Amino acid sequence: MAENTKEHTVRVGCDRGLCHQAVGRQDKQLNTYDWLADVPGNANTTDLVEVQFKHTRKGYYHNVNNLDLKKGDIVAVEASPGHDIGVVTLTGRLVKLQLKKVNIKSPDDIKRVYRIARSNDIEKWHEAQAREHSTMIESRKIAKGLGLDMKIGDVEYQGDGNKAIFYYIADERVDFRQLIKDLAQAFHVRIEMKQIGARQEAGRIGGTGPCGRELCCATWMKNFSSVSTNAARFQDISLNPQKLAGMCAKLKCCLNYEVDEYVEAGKKLPGKEIILQTQDGDYHLFKSDILAGLCTYSTDKNIAANLETITAERAKEIIEMNKRGEKPVSLEHDANKKKEEKPHIDLAGGDISRFDKAKKKKKKKNKNRPNDKKEAKDAE
Repeated sequence: MAENTKEHTVRVGCDRGLCHQAVGRQDKQLNTYDWLADVPGNANTTDLVEVQFKHTRKGYYHNVNNLDLKKGDIVAVEASPGHDIGVVTLTGRLVKLQLKKVNIKSPDDIKRVYRIARSNDIEKWHEAQAREHSTMIESRKIAKGLGLDMKIGDVEYQGDGNKAIFYYIADERVDFRQLIKDLAQAFHVRIEMKQIGARQEAGRIGGTGPCGRELCCATWMKNFSSVSTNAARFQDISLNPQKLAGMCAKLKCCLNYEVDEYVEAGKKLPGKEIILQTQDGDYHLFKSDILAGLCTYSTDKNIAANLETITAERAKEIIEMNKRGEKPVSLEHDANKKKEEKPHIDLAGGDISRFDKAKKKKKKKNKNRPNDKKEAKDAE
């Protein structure tokens, strides 16, 4: 009875882990907002659940025992070998959608959820977590002693403490067969080496980007596509390596977010090498606002001189006129016609004391009211 009470406390005492309604923000990375959480029968649509381990490592498991699992529950799941401890981060229909993003080769790769974690499971799990930092420092020394050109960025112990995953970064292929032997001898656990890139490492560590928000790789991004400097060129961004690089020292992933829109909008702009000829002189493209469709021209090719800003449509009109041998008076639309000036209304103009005069008149009327009543009485 006491054991059951203690187990219940572990499960429910902290609001079942992370939140009551299985929606909203949590302290786990790559959090998914479960917008189907309050839909009746959502949890019964599938027995699949999403379980998250350290940082961005996630797994998908079958709830074969039909446990009443909610977002935030700590569970023991099948591992190879033994069992692992993780936190349920998603249940219901959205798990199937998340599963499509993961490259699972066969259904056999989806293992089972054993049980809600017991108190002794959680104690072992915390003991294993406490050894991770010291293991990482020691493993770096061993790798350096073997002369291997690699960086061990993180170590993650399995929930039962029988296996350790070593995450490393290396520019070239590394022969770590001797390293595995030395690590197994030093820590007496099963060793698994997992190579990650600089972007994955930044996602595991987390942090805040130059935009002031949490890193995309640590909050929602699961698949990383290559980013080239052409994405910056299409968006007319200065090719400054310090500004284009993210926390991982690679090109920012967000450079790819709007590049398609800029490519489509850029097709509507005139070419940079085209010179506009007017009766005033020749104009060279100085800069352009791609999304607004505005082009700024200068009379000098290298510096900003006599800048004129026109729309892309107007620039194309002038290009067509130049092809016919015609030159407009200037870059402006109605240069030959006088512009109809709208009458300017000065809201703050006029005599400001007019408001004071109105108040004085009002007070004067109020003073006269008693006299009017007196006169009316005398008349009666």
